[in-house]
Amino acid sequence: MIPLRFPTRVVNIGIVPLGGNYPIRVQSMTNTDTLDTTATVQQSIRMIEAGCEYVRMAVPGIKEARNLQNIKDELRRRGYKAPLIADVHFNPNIAEIAATIVEKVRINPGNYVDKKKKLDAGYWMLDTNYKRELDDIAKRIAPLISICKDRGTAIRIGTNHGSLSDRITERYGDTPEGMVESALEFARICNAFNFHDIVLGMKASNVKVMIAANRLLVERMKSEQMNFPIHLGVTEAGSGEDGRLKSAIGIGSLLADGIGDTIRVSITEDPEYEIPVAYGILQAAGVRFTKTEYISCPTCARTLFNIQEVLEKVKLRTGHLKGLKIAVMGCIVNGPGEMADADYGYVGAGKGKVMLYKGQEVIKKNIAEADALEELIKLIKENGDWVENRDA
Repeated sequence: MIPLRFPTRVVNIGIVPLGGNYPIRVQSMTNTDTLDTTATVQQSIRMIEAGCEYVRMAVPGIKEARNLQNIKDELRRRGYKAPLIADVHFNPNIAEIAATIVEKVRINPGNYVDKKKKLDAGYWMLDTNYKRELDDIAKRIAPLISICKDRGTAIRIGTNHGSLSDRITERYGDTPEGMVESALEFARICNAFNFHDIVLGMKASNVKVMIAANRLLVERMKSEQMNFPIHLGVTEAGSGEDGRLKSAIGIGSLLADGIGDTIRVSITEDPEYEIPVAYGILQAAGVRFTKTEYISCPTCARTLFNIQEVLEKVKLRTGHLKGLKIAVMGCIVNGPGEMADADYGYVGAGKGKVMLYKGQEVIKKNIAEADALEELIKLIKENGDWVENRDA
């Protein structure tokens, strides 16, 4: 049985709602100096035009936090309305300023108002010390929560495997359990203040740790009657094929479990190049369709036509049919069964002959290979699934 998507609450982030039954959202992060308004705006536009739905920016200081207003004003002036996210570490004052400007603030519970302290071993194992620290954290995060409630700003509580606090690691170790507890401590504080517009994230550069932490997060949320949306990503995934494969395995495994409401592919390249990878992962996982999907066999001795050449021709003519599944199969031995999910099928029937399918039904038999592509397009049109390619 295919897992259903973990049901989460809807969190409104500007004009792009997250969670619930909304599409799994794609986001990325600028790598420009946030004090450089022009460069950050230009990069943000490239990201948005590539399909980025949330634009996140690093905000290391007060000046950067204040400059978010200039960046936002210029983007809006140019007609770009994608919600902005401020990524804040360490300083609550930065987050509080940013929360008055952007639509969402990301904080890291491992280092946001939770500083490392030189304490005797076993200090955090004492419940009185642990509880006292949580009470202090609640007091220090209260102003941010108040601003976010007033302004309609969301918060992402984003745990990183590499930056857990001493308090967490002494009790739980450097583990998925520690990652989850680090986030849930802050989530419970938000709940206590009756603030629920939060998103949770478990990130690690180790794919196995990232997957385990997110699966555990869902189980723990279920046990505590929580249903916050989940942000997925393999952090520091690398570049090129390595970064894409790690991201696909980590994010894709969880999407297949029904986990995840927004994703970020973290690769060491310009951020606009992350977006096609993200949409490719979503499509491959069968959770969001943004292009035509093709099913094709690897070929074998039974294939009596050049399937690679035919597939490229089919893609060229049908690549604009968003959400449609088209199969190009070498023969009728395994082809019809293996393309069971396809909307249309182009299947070799013998030397120079092709059969066309609508779903699992043979519609046209023994078509000359030279005519098969046009007949496939005609079949798609006859069934009302064709749209004209505006970019042609």
